[in-house]
Amino acid sequence: MSYPVYAKIKGPIVIVGFGSIGRGTLPLIERHFDYDAKKIYVVDPSDAHANFLRQRGVTFHHLGLTRDNYRAVLGELFKGTEGGFCVNLSVDTGSLDIMKYCRELGVLYIDTVVEPWPGFYFNPDASPAERSNYALREAVRAEKRASPGGTTAVSCCGANPGMVSWFVKEALLNIAADTGHEHDALGSREDWARLMMDLGVKGIHIAERDTQAPAYPKPANVFVNTWSVEGFLSEGFQPAELGWGTHENWMPDNAHAHDKGCKAAIYIDYPGALTKVHTWCPTPGPQYGFLVTHNEAISIADYYTVGDSEAPAYRPTCHYAYHPCNMAVLSLHECFGAGKPQTEHKVLDENEIIEGKDELGVLLFGHQKNAYWYGSRLSMEEARKLAPYQNATGLQVTSAVLAGMVWALENPQAGIVETDEMDHVCCLEVQKPYLGPVEGHYTDWTPISSRWDRFNEDIDESDPWQFRNILAS
Repeated sequence: MSYPVYAKIKGPIVIVGFGSIGRGTLPLIERHFDYDAKKIYVVDPSDAHANFLRQRGVTFHHLGLTRDNYRAVLGELFKGTEGGFCVNLSVDTGSLDIMKYCRELGVLYIDTVVEPWPGFYFNPDASPAERSNYALREAVRAEKRASPGGTTAVSCCGANPGMVSWFVKEALLNIAADTGHEHDALGSREDWARLMMDLGVKGIHIAERDTQAPAYPKPANVFVNTWSVEGFLSEGFQPAELGWGTHENWMPDNAHAHDKGCKAAIYIDYPGALTKVHTWCPTPGPQYGFLVTHNEAISIADYYTVGDSEAPAYRPTCHYAYHPCNMAVLSLHECFGAGKPQTEHKVLDENEIIEGKDELGVLLFGHQKNAYWYGSRLSMEEARKLAPYQNATGLQVTSAVLAGMVWALENPQAGIVETDEMDHVCCLEVQKPYLGPVEGHYTDWTPISSRWDRFNEDIDESDPWQFRNILAS
């Protein structure tokens, strides 16, 4: 097959981290960019895929980036070159420090999460607010304000955060068209926020159901997932976080607002992987999801705020509502039951998954047509045909990285950007060929209609879309 070549990358391409996402991103880079094959490098503390890289002619550096060495390592790899691209797909790397250094070098940069240096998530001396995704994002936004413009660095551009922010804009346009809502041209953040407010959207779930499974049962004392176990554990043990909407009239007793920054979010004094919410996806219908902290919950709520952040006229509630694959759910039960993570981790790859899909989209609710889910329903069977070396979950992430890289190359002096701020049409045009069916579904479901405990006195029947109804008892 022939694939479109979107751009030429001048200078080296350095991929930091080569786990399941790095392994899936490499062939997309090879397909879609013109570059010097002698100047593509992988930096990773594990040599698990060293032979794979050598066979593809990729230079492998067997080490991890640290606070002490990242400037020396990257400085040497980008030395004496014009341009280049740093693709950071690693855990335990200080995204902001690496981003700042790449911009200093004039090197384009992209990552899938604001990742801290080791010790951040489990620091016993840090308060929940200090080890939150809110705090990590605020540090990046502060750098954006302090150093506007300059070499492009795309922050948090995977499936979620990332792709789902583009889905939100597509969903808004679809709801507007289906309800006969006329609107002016949508250019600025304020335009999009006003549209969401005018449509009456009260909130957004990043609603996901992963049904991928192998032919064997989950082995005991092994954490099994369809993507980085380390990444999932890190965010799962963090406090649950969510963007906090102006329609909410109740807050959990163990929830807290932030006293600085954009103030678009709150956090709950409880791990996200133990905080269940009621949500909806097309295949299962009503389901439980875990309210795991994610950058997009904060960035979307912030982006669609109307008015002053201190006392906004409008802001949607937004949070992740994640039902991982069944083996990951069992792994979480085992992990929290034992009081500590398993020492052995396994990511299910494309060779062992025999069935299932990753259904990942955005559920916009509270508007004239009740609720609307829009997203990707990518099966393992389809993913296997579309690209090598990844499962359905991975391909939703790696194709977003591809789209973000294309956008950065077309906009090389955009400064630090989040995916909410990017051209969603351009990005989805690049990504959609890898997403399987991308569909919209309306539903009359509400979080009250599927609750087994409807007798619960805490349920607010006057407004089914209150968070108190979404939070599972």
